[in-house]
Amino acid sequence: MGSGGGGGGTNPESVVISKSTNGAFSLAMSTSFQPAEWDYSFFMLNPSATTTLGNLGPHHIRLQGVSQGVPQTTAAMWDFSTLDAITQPVLSVGDHSPEFQIAVAPAFMYDANHDFLDLTYAQVANYTQDLVRYYNVPGGFSASDGQHASPSGTPITWWGIYNEPNFNNLDSTQYTQLYNAVVPAMQAVDSSLKYAAVELGDYSGLANQFLPAFVSGVTAQVDVLATHFYSTCNQKDSDTTLWATVPGFATEVGDIYTQLHTNPALASVPVWVTENNVNADYDKGGGISNCTGTTFVDDQRGSSPFFAAWRPYVFSQLGKAGVQALYHWDYGADKQYGEVDYNTGALQLSYWVDYWLGQEFPAAAGAQLLQYTSSDDAELETLPVVNSDGSVVIMVANHAVNASTDNNGPGAARSVQVDVSALGTFSSGSLLTIDKNTSVTSGPMAAGVAPAAQMTISLDGYSVAFLTLKP
Repeated sequence: MGSGGGGGGTNPESVVISKSTNGAFSLAMSTSFQPAEWDYSFFMLNPSATTTLGNLGPHHIRLQGVSQGVPQTTAAMWDFSTLDAITQPVLSVGDHSPEFQIAVAPAFMYDANHDFLDLTYAQVANYTQDLVRYYNVPGGFSASDGQHASPSGTPITWWGIYNEPNFNNLDSTQYTQLYNAVVPAMQAVDSSLKYAAVELGDYSGLANQFLPAFVSGVTAQVDVLATHFYSTCNQKDSDTTLWATVPGFATEVGDIYTQLHTNPALASVPVWVTENNVNADYDKGGGISNCTGTTFVDDQRGSSPFFAAWRPYVFSQLGKAGVQALYHWDYGADKQYGEVDYNTGALQLSYWVDYWLGQEFPAAAGAQLLQYTSSDDAELETLPVVNSDGSVVIMVANHAVNASTDNNGPGAARSVQVDVSALGTFSSGSLLTIDKNTSVTSGPMAAGVAPAAQMTISLDGYSVAFLTLKP
C-alpha cells in the first residue's frame, strides 16, 4: 500500500489517505495469565486488578497453567487451588470466556526426557476430559480423592491444545496424533467446545516446516490456528535488530494461511497470535538467562516508550496480514512482560498502549482498511481505517531509531502531514498520542482537533498517535 524511504530532517513526512478500501480489518486485543506457584497470588495481592483487567476489554483471556498450576498431581490426586486462584477471577471479567490452554500434561505422564509414556495419548485425553468436566459439567467429576467441581460454575468454551509443541518434544506428526486423540475426547464431554490448535513457538520459516503434516493429517475440529511471536530472546540485541523482525511476523502469518488453504476443511480457519512481546527470555534460576546462559537482565523495552511504537507496529502488520486476535504476554508481571506490576497492580505504559489499540480499533466496528501512500514506510507504520459509522481512525507509529547502536533508546522525532482531503469533510476530530511524556498512572489524554484537509502529527521519539475523525 505504501511506498517511500526514510529520513527526518526539518520537512514533515507525508501520508496521503485514499477513499479506496483494501479489505476488512478486525483484530481483537487480549492478554494472558500463567497460573503457577510463582504468580498464583496476583489477584490476592491486587483485589482491584479485576477492574483494570476488565477495563482493558480483553478478548478470550488466555490461561496457561504450568508447574503447580497443572491440577492433577498424581494418577489419583487433584489440586485446583493454584490454577483457580487465577482462573476464577478471570472468569468473572471481560467476556467471561477465557481460552484455557492445556499447555502441558501432568508430570507423571512423561518420562525423564519429557516424552509421553503413552504414545496413544489416551492418558492425556482422559485428563483433558476431566478438565472439561470440572469447569463445564454441573457437579464436576469424581476421582479417588473425592469430587471436584469449579466453584463458579461458569463454563469454558475455548481450549488451546498444548503449548509450543516444536519446543516441547513433539514433532508435527506426533502433535497431530495428540490433537486427534484429545479433541474428540473433549467433545464427548461437551460438544459446544471450540479449539485453538498448534500454538507454535514461531520463527521465520517454521510454518512451512511444521504445518504440512498437521494440515494434511488433522481430522479433529479446528476453530483457530494459533502461534506466538517475540522479537528477540537476547536483551543485548539492538533496537534496530528488533524493529527488523516485525515484517517477518506478517510474512509468517501469510505462510500459515497458505498452509491452511491446502486443506479445504481449514480454508476458513483464522489465525490468532496467542503470545506476543518484545523479548521471550526469562530467568531460569540463579539469575541465569534461559536463552543466553549469561546473567539475566530484564528487557525494559516491554514497558518503555519503545513499546509505544513496537506493539502498534506489530498490531498493524499482523492485522493487515489477517490475524484476528493478538494476545499480550502477560498481564501481571515485571517491566519486561507486564501490563501491570505483579506486586502492586500499578499500570505500566504497555497497559495504555494495548488499551488504546483496543479502543481505537474495536473488532466489532466493521472497519475497512483505507489505501494510502507514505513518504516513509521504513520508519513510520500507518494504519488507516474507516468504520461502519463513517468515522475514520488513522494510526501512525514512529519507530525511527536515534542511533543504530541504541538498546531501549529514545527514538528519533518525526513530523507527519496527513492528507485526508480525499475522504470529504468531518465535523469533529481528536488526537491521542502515547510517548515518553505519557502519564503511566492516568494514561494519555485525547485533544480535540479541528478537521482539515491536511493535518500534522508530531511524534517525539518512539511513539504512536491516533487521529480520529467523525462525520
